[in-house]
Amino acid sequence: MEDLCFEAQQTAAKALKALLIHLDGNFPKVHSIALLLERLEKHAPVPDPIKEAVDLTDYAVQFRYRGHYAPVTEEEYERAILLASKVLDWVKNRIKTA
Repeated sequence: MEDLCFEAQQTAAKALKALLIHLDGNFPKVHSIALLLERLEKHAPVPDPIKEAVDLTDYAVQFRYRGHYAPVTEEEYERAILLASKVLDWVKNRIKTA
């Protein structure tokens, strides 16, 4: 499940970067979803449910680099997938309407 949480973070981050490219042709090369959302807010408000995706940022580091991390619970995994799905759907809609 840890790998899938990492993939959920990657999905959200890459979707947000795609939206930044669409809106201004540039994006920061970071793992921080908070920073990506901050950049996006310069173009338009970001809904609160999308802002919750900042919780995915930890998965970008925890499972990419060796270390002793607590295993992901089923609840954490399901939330990670839900957050990534919300971000992806929101980005798709923003690109269609921008």
